Amino acid sequence: MIGRKESCASGQTPMTDLSCLAYVLEQWTVVEYLKKYLFHVVIISLTMSAILVFFIVPLTILFFIYLTNILLVIYQRNSKVKADPLSDVWDSARKTIASFWDIYARIWHGYELHGVENLPEGPGILVYYHGAIPVDYLYFLSRLFLWKKRLCLSVADHFVFRLPGLKLLLEVTGIMPGTREECLIALKNGHLVSVSPGGVREALFSDESYQLMWGNRKGFAQVALDAKVPIIPMYTQNVREAYRMFKERNFAFQTSAYFGFSNTLAVGFFRQLYESTRLPFTLLYGGLPVKFRTYIGEPIPYDPNITTEELVEKTKTAVQALISKHQTIPGSIWKALLERFDKRRRSD
Repeated sequence: MIGRKESCASGQTPMTDLSCLAYVLEQWTVVEYLKKYLFHVVIISLTMSAILVFFIVPLTILFFIYLTNILLVIYQRNSKVKADPLSDVWDSARKTIASFWDIYARIWHGYELHGVENLPEGPGILVYYHGAIPVDYLYFLSRLFLWKKRLCLSVADHFVFRLPGLKLLLEVTGIMPGTREECLIALKNGHLVSVSPGGVREALFSDESYQLMWGNRKGFAQVALDAKVPIIPMYTQNVREAYRMFKERNFAFQTSAYFGFSNTLAVGFFRQLYESTRLPFTLLYGGLPVKFRTYIGEPIPYDPNITTEELVEKTKTAVQALISKHQTIPGSIWKALLERFDKRRRSD
């Protein structure tokens, strides 16, 4: 054992036990290596943690959706409810799940809903921009029910009905495939009906520029004219900053680098895959707690003298006006995060 007056190596100044131990460790190659690269190790660890969070939060949303369906199944079995899922019998269950999503919306996104007074007392068609994950729309449905005890029926893409284990949730919340006949019946019964003309295509391939991708969709306008109901535009601020899709150009770079074919073949791969299968094959990331504000615009009243094409353009202009008024373009994740701390309420 090295004493207090002894040295660790010949020719060196005498050291204490602790100083000697430190000296030996400093000579250890592994320690020197760690000291040299410790900063890089920490940065890599933090980066990997952030990446995991970016993928875990979207999965958390999916988990909560399935949890909501499980709660409805439990309610149905305990209460032995066999009534129509759209009937008032389910209102207590709807209030419970709406409260859950509203609490989540307040905590995670500081969610605000503006312009509820623009909704008609009777039937109407809500037209909205589709985010990468339409969690903002779930927030809207929840708060509308809590504030007005009103159910808004929702037109969803067909792939949603292929997801296993969500049948009861879809029925109780009024989510439907949205054929022309179904929409007309819902409007005739006095319901609000919502639709996103961009649908999954807009969710997958729009970006922080908030470009509308409606294509030739005009069925909603024809239904509005047939039912003689107004169209109400709606938009949620920063919805594209919370969740985003990987850009196709990034995919193109990787595929050209690893597999050797040109970028022109790789660009549009996900788009071509979607167009051929109508399934959302792409990678999604995000879940950041950015500020969400949903704005409901002034209704476009029924006009018997307007054509379907004209009504589509009028609606597109109205939705785009909400985006231009309330959204920084291109969208900024950092600005959207900082808006959580901005106490000044934006004007409607």
